[in-house]
Amino acid sequence: MKAVTWHGKRDVRVDEVPDPTIQHSTDAIVRITSTAICGSDLHLYEVLGPYLTVGDILGHEPMGIVEEVGADVTHIKPGDRVVVPFNISCGHCGMCSDGLQSQCETTQVREQNKGAALFGYTSLYGSVPGGQAEYLRVPQAQYGPIAVSPEGPDERYLFLSDILPTAWQAVQYADVPDGGVLAVFGLGPVGQFAGRIGAHLGHRVIGIDPVLERRDMAARHGIETVDPTDIDDVPAALLDLTGGYGAHGVIDAVGMEAHGGAGAAVAKFAQAATGMLPDAVAQKLIENVGVDRLTALHNAIGAVRRGGTVSISGVYGGTADPMPMMDLFDKQVQLRMGQCNVKKWISDILPLVDDPSDPLGVLDLTTHTVPIVEAPDAYRTFQQKSDGCIKVVLKP
Repeated sequence: MKAVTWHGKRDVRVDEVPDPTIQHSTDAIVRITSTAICGSDLHLYEVLGPYLTVGDILGHEPMGIVEEVGADVTHIKPGDRVVVPFNISCGHCGMCSDGLQSQCETTQVREQNKGAALFGYTSLYGSVPGGQAEYLRVPQAQYGPIAVSPEGPDERYLFLSDILPTAWQAVQYADVPDGGVLAVFGLGPVGQFAGRIGAHLGHRVIGIDPVLERRDMAARHGIETVDPTDIDDVPAALLDLTGGYGAHGVIDAVGMEAHGGAGAAVAKFAQAATGMLPDAVAQKLIENVGVDRLTALHNAIGAVRRGGTVSISGVYGGTADPMPMMDLFDKQVQLRMGQCNVKKWISDILPLVDDPSDPLGVLDLTTHTVPIVEAPDAYRTFQQKSDGCIKVVLKP
């Protein structure tokens, strides 16, 4: 089968690899009909290469048709159309029972001291072959796959795999009161959905992003937008827009890809260095040096009102990043963050996705749809934010 594989920094290729097979009674094989490139995949494209091996299959936003199931998989059957959540969880352990599927005790990658295994996402999360391929073996398929309607375009359901529940969780974690103000830093795919969800729930939403096409897309869905490149002090501007108080809740949907600001040059150097060092040395650099660009996070902390909440959905990689602890403590700010617990939120989101009126605009996100053989060019376009690229869907 064809699959998108990692070969080095900014070097992904489409290779012929063996078709997956059932290995356990809880497995399923899914023929992929659509699979997306996630902003998190760009971290593999740029920074997290030391945790990858040449030939690793990428991708964690897939859906398709069930081809085969193991003996213990009974809630789906061959021929069903399913979305596959990006985190692999069992559904019966204590963490899953508590709605913390991203911390599943059955699939935790204990040798790396990490949570649940993820599809297509480095040795840190289990080195599980990903979904940017023609076929995917789905472990823990007795629980994970989400059966969806056989009708309608894939793009109506595809984003249930990751970015839509990730955005839903980010808004829930932001804990904005009815009619309150939600600020969203970063209007990439997760930020777009977070803003739309906030508006759907009745909040005033302000989105901050330097890319015109992203601001224009957000504005179509009732989101006020701010261009941070036109402002010397972004938190001060947000305070002005909210009567001097700040936002009740702020979502950082940017993560380690943020640019500019104090400390960015150091982080940029550290990120570049990881691509030139032996893997073992680069891993230590990532784990022990501040490799993240924290501009968006620091601005989020500055823009939240006293007693408010900063919800972090953007992925960060460094363990020694500097944090403004004095401001966090003084303002009594709450921080909530973490990998999305996809299955926890599906019952809330699926009725909105099924709604023909498309209240969350799931059909207004994809800007580029290409055959999987064009994945290398699509990664490059997405990483460069060129050609108005906001979301890429690959078609095997």
